[in-house]
Amino acid sequence: MRFTFRYMHAVHNTGDKVVTVDEAIIARFETKGKKFEILVDAEIAYALKEGKQVSLSRMLAANHIFTDAKKGTKASDSDIEKEFETADVEKIAERIVQKGDIQITTEFRRKKTEERKRQIASMISKNAVNPQTKAPHPQERILAAMEQARFAAVPFRTAEQQVDDALKAIKSVLPISMEQATLLVEIPAKYSSKCYGMLKEYTIIQDKWLPDGSLSAKITLPAGLKDNFFRAINNATQGEVRIQELSKDVNI
Repeated sequence: MRFTFRYMHAVHNTGDKVVTVDEAIIARFETKGKKFEILVDAEIAYALKEGKQVSLSRMLAANHIFTDAKKGTKASDSDIEKEFETADVEKIAERIVQKGDIQITTEFRRKKTEERKRQIASMISKNAVNPQTKAPHPQERILAAMEQARFAAVPFRTAEQQVDDALKAIKSVLPISMEQATLLVEIPAKYSSKCYGMLKEYTIIQDKWLPDGSLSAKITLPAGLKDNFFRAINNATQGEVRIQELSKDVNI
């Protein structure tokens, strides 16, 4: 089956935003020899991929799951149910975007890479100093150093995840240092597995899984990112996490 001319120009009305099928991109998830595709708004799908809360109805340009979106070939109901255990298109779309690949254009990738690079430079500029003068480096200087060091920002990784890598790269061309904070994080068992991935975004010095399934971990991160980390881990644990700042030589 192929899209008819009328279908190709159908729209999914989303209030203040209309997502056209013509302008949509493909998000694809492949598993066990099966391929599932959806047509999505690039900006919204990208935001979901980053872990942000989005409107799934606004993201979708068509309320169908395909095996080949370009041809309009729909996936069978049995294959969809077997893989996703639901017929809810929005829930399936969320999983496809989060776990699969988004076929973004070269222009879109370039735009998002530049945005991510500026976010990283802004974080470094706000939290790092020239160790010789103790003065902060302006953001444009950081950007120039990133360019000189050929640091390549990754659009699908958060800025927080890339700060340390960027610092290591630009230290070869710019005198710079960033104060580090060491935290002891204690996470209840019901959140520990989910939150361990969040901790891995930073440097885990030591971790200990307790008999009840709870997690105790000692991590380091740039001091300027502490507030962001506190907010994220508190949201993920419904405020049940315990965090203590300590010196690096304290064992857990």
